[in-house]
Amino acid sequence: MKTFHPIALTTFFAPFKKTSRCWIAFSGGLDSTVLLNAAAAVREHLPGALHAIHLDHGLHPDSAQWAAHCQTHCAALSIPLVIRRLHLQPRIGESIEAVAREARYRAFIDVLNANECLLTAHHQDDQAETLLLALLRGSGIAGLAAMPVVTTLGAGQLVRPLLSTPQAQLIEYAKLQRLTWIEDSSNQCTAFDRNYLRHHIIPQLLQRWPAANTTLSRSAHHCGEAAQLVEQLAAQTLIQLGGSRRGTLNIAQLLQLELTLQHAVLRLWLKRGGFIAPQTRYLQRIQNEVLTARADANPLVKWSGCIVRRYRNDLFALSPLPPPPAPNAAPIAWSIGAVRSTLELPHGLGELEWLPAERIESQIVQIRFGVTGIRCQRGSGQTGELKRLYQAQGIPIWWRPYVPLVFNGERLIALAGICQCHAPEMRGGKFYWSYYAQLMQ
Repeated sequence: MKTFHPIALTTFFAPFKKTSRCWIAFSGGLDSTVLLNAAAAVREHLPGALHAIHLDHGLHPDSAQWAAHCQTHCAALSIPLVIRRLHLQPRIGESIEAVAREARYRAFIDVLNANECLLTAHHQDDQAETLLLALLRGSGIAGLAAMPVVTTLGAGQLVRPLLSTPQAQLIEYAKLQRLTWIEDSSNQCTAFDRNYLRHHIIPQLLQRWPAANTTLSRSAHHCGEAAQLVEQLAAQTLIQLGGSRRGTLNIAQLLQLELTLQHAVLRLWLKRGGFIAPQTRYLQRIQNEVLTARADANPLVKWSGCIVRRYRNDLFALSPLPPPPAPNAAPIAWSIGAVRSTLELPHGLGELEWLPAERIESQIVQIRFGVTGIRCQRGSGQTGELKRLYQAQGIPIWWRPYVPLVFNGERLIALAGICQCHAPEMRGGKFYWSYYAQLMQ
C-alpha cells in the first residue's frame, strides 16, 4: 500500500504562494491529528504561518476534555490554537448534523481573513461517502461533485489537501508516528446517515468492489468538471440578464431561456447573492408561481434565509426582513432647523438626514410608518394617493411599510428619500434616507 508522507503537502501548496496564514480545522480526531502533525513537520515549506482552530460543539459530555487535549497537542507543536464554543439550536424538522455543519462554517468564516486558508482533513473515504449521500438526496451535478479540493470560504479559501488520500494511509501514518487522538463515540452511532453508510453500506461495497472509494471519488471529480462547465455557461448568460435594480434579474429575458439553463442561472444568481442553494422543488415553484405570474401580482417563494419575489419585470432575492414598524406606534418627534441634522431610525432602518436649502426656523416634524389612506400634495393644487406615489417611484410593495413618512402635524410633507410633498415651510429642504439609497441602487 502506498504510504502518506508530509512532503505531499509541500507539493500540494506550491500554487498557494500568496497565502499569509494556514488554519487547520483540528477536532482532535485521527484525520485532523495526522494533518496537523504532517503540516507541522513541513511548516517551513508552507506558504503561510500555521494556526489551528478547534470547535467545541457542546454535544458530548467530554467536549471540554477534548478541547484541553487539542490545546496540549498544539502547544507541544508550538502551533497557536483558537477554541470556539458553538451554540446549536436546531429548529423543528432540522437535523442536528445540518445545524452543526452550518455553525461550523460560520465559525470558520469568522476567523478567516483575506489571503488565508482553512485546511480540513477530509480524505478519499469521506469523498465517497459524500457522493453516496448526494445520490440518495437526488442531488444534481453540483451536489454529485461532492467536496471540491479548493473553494472560497468567506474572505479566504477552504482547502482539502488530503481529498485524494485513502484513510488507510492516514491510519498507517498515525501508527508509525505514534500519534494520540480522540475517539468520538458518536462516530459509531448509525442513527446518523453518514455513519450508517460508513459502517453498514460501504464495507459491503468494498467487499464486492475493493476500489469503490477510489472510483466513487473519481466520479465526483467528473461531476465537478461538468458542474464547472454548467456554471461557466450560466455566468455568461447571467451577464445579459440584469434587471433594473442592482442584483435583480430581468424576468422577460430569463423566461426566454431553455428551462435547464434557467435553473442553472437561478442557482448561480442565488449563490452569488450568498444564499443557501435551493432544492429543485423551490426552483420549480419560482418558475410556476413567480416568473409566470402577472406583473402586478405579489407572489413569493421562500426557504432557509432566502425570499424570491418579483416586482414588475424584476426578480429579487432577499434576506428575510425584520417585522416592520407598527402603523399605530407613537410617531417619532424630530427637531429640524437651519443646519443639517440626522436621526437614527428604529428597526435597523438606517439614518434620516435633513438637508436644509435655506435658513428656516426650528420646528418639530414627526416620523411615522405604514400609514395608509393619505395623500401627498405635490403643488399647483395637485394631490396624489400614497399608493400611486409608490407605484410611480417603483417602490416594491414589501418595502413600503418601512418607508419613513414625514409629517408636519397631520400633513404629509415627505416620503423620506423618495419624494417631497408641497411644504413651503421647508423652503426647499429635503429628507434623505440612507437605507433607501442602498436598496434602490
